Amino acid sequence: MNTISTFVILYPVIVSIVWIVGSIFYSIQMRTVPLRNLHAGQPDDLVSVLIPGHNEQDTLASVVESVSHITYSNIELVLINDGSQDDTLKVMHELANQYQSQFPVKVVNIEVNRGKANALNVGAQEAAGAFLLCLDADCYVDANVIQPMLAQFYNNAKVGAVAGKPIVRNRTSILGRLELLEYVGVIDIIKRGQAFVTGHITTVSGVVVAYRKAALEDAGWWNIDAITEDIDITWRLYHHGWQVIYCPRAVAWILVPERIPDLINQRRRWARGGFEVLFRNREMLVTGRLSEQWLLLDMVLSDLWAISCSFVTLFYLFTVAFTGDLIMDGVILFLLLFISLVQFLIGYADSRKSDFISWQDLLLLPLYVIFYWFINLVSCLTSLGSFFLDPRHVGSWRSPDRGL
Repeated sequence: MNTISTFVILYPVIVSIVWIVGSIFYSIQMRTVPLRNLHAGQPDDLVSVLIPGHNEQDTLASVVESVSHITYSNIELVLINDGSQDDTLKVMHELANQYQSQFPVKVVNIEVNRGKANALNVGAQEAAGAFLLCLDADCYVDANVIQPMLAQFYNNAKVGAVAGKPIVRNRTSILGRLELLEYVGVIDIIKRGQAFVTGHITTVSGVVVAYRKAALEDAGWWNIDAITEDIDITWRLYHHGWQVIYCPRAVAWILVPERIPDLINQRRRWARGGFEVLFRNREMLVTGRLSEQWLLLDMVLSDLWAISCSFVTLFYLFTVAFTGDLIMDGVILFLLLFISLVQFLIGYADSRKSDFISWQDLLLLPLYVIFYWFINLVSCLTSLGSFFLDPRHVGSWRSPDRGL
């Protein structure tokens, strides 16, 4: 029991320190190490902007409007309707007529909903660009999103994908503000740390990511059976020798769930997708590059941590119930809170301007630590169970809670 308790305590501490240090050096590297071929004699390659959607009649106008403000001029827009039951297809045709004079717009209609991965595959076949910028239908993309992504492709011919940075835009609820903290102080920090320490990231953010079309073709396109196509395609690219880069300068404003059940469902889907990718790429724990082995090992350890943490928590609750003794190590508690504070302060410093976050948002940090520990633990454990009980589950879409 002492060994398990030590693992439950030390694992998040050690991992947090590694990602914090890596994030600091990554930020320094971004400011001091220039890209080799930043627009040096590079042509203005055509970029195809792919926006798949299922029942997205209320969100499409905003994302297409944001695309119309993109400063990179050589783009085309591919709108993909994936078996919607509302007026999504009608809205797509209306938007095509509205913006056709500014850039080419193609509308692709898929009669039966078969999921985002299939929609992207179909849309990619209609795309003429050498690079594909894939956006979710609920985001609002930054006007300067394309140039920093293309710079990464031009800098290294082996870069197959460039992941952008999602920023939470619905912050009127406590839950939305807690998710803002997570994106700033956890997701962004981890990606920066992974990018510096390993040169890889665990996954692109499907809401805003650019691909080299040739790399997607080499990797076999998106897997229609994957429940999280973004995690799956990241590791398919690694498996075929391509690199995936994190580019926090390429941002998109996103809507996040504002109801707890929907948040749990979202995190269960993320966790289940991680299990699927880990299972499909388990041989890379031995045959993969060292950076890939480390990321997969971290995924294994994080799953073991969730299981161990649940066991230790239950043991602790039974102890308190039967003995009446409330045992709490103040030093350990202080250490965990201190590391969390440092991590979020670094995230705040890096994201204060781009994310429009204020120091008042950090006042929710104690609530975040407790609440999200519970949410992510429950999501991980239930997803692990569903993965073994229903291993052949195939991805499909339903309209999510976006706090509209």
